[in-house]
Amino acid sequence: MVEASAELARRVPVLAPVVASMGPPELGRRRPGRSHFAELARMICYQQLAGRAAAAIHARFEGLFAGEPTPEAVLATSVDTLRGAGLSANKAASILDLAGKVEAGEVELDRVARLADDELVGELVAVRGIGRWTAEMFLMFQLGRLDVWPVDDLGVRKGYARLFGLDPLPTPRELQPLGEPLRPYRSVAAWYCWRALDALPPG
Repeated sequence: MVEASAELARRVPVLAPVVASMGPPELGRRRPGRSHFAELARMICYQQLAGRAAAAIHARFEGLFAGEPTPEAVLATSVDTLRGAGLSANKAASILDLAGKVEAGEVELDRVARLADDELVGELVAVRGIGRWTAEMFLMFQLGRLDVWPVDDLGVRKGYARLFGLDPLPTPRELQPLGEPLRPYRSVAAWYCWRALDALPPG
């Protein structure tokens, strides 16, 4: 990450102050012992909820499985039990769908290291309740993939606009080609776009 940050700061001068202020990005720092399945289930639990409420529901959900849900254990759990932990009907259905697709080999979490970014995103978005944004966050923060460009993320769009002095904000379609000069470190650039909202004054 240090090398990627230094390369971006050298190649894209507007990033240099943010790189100097914020240091290397926090990407791919997987918590010890956490499986990919458990992390995706956590991301589903947190969707569209404030942090404290989501954390409480997630803790109750993991408590059903001694802290480490597996596809097999989830599939053996009734919908009513999942709902009793605080999951909405949609989230319970999403986690069950994820577990079913992992068990069926349709989502190959045991070989993610061998899948290209687009291949893995394609598998994940086939799961109920997992959209492209969630899949991209999984690639960036769980897998540490360095060249993901989450153009649908409002924070990335706002940060890019602040860094490059754009008004109005670029649309996702407009932002897509703007990321090309940032390859192969677009994930790192996206992280600095988020941080730019704190590090740089508006206008």
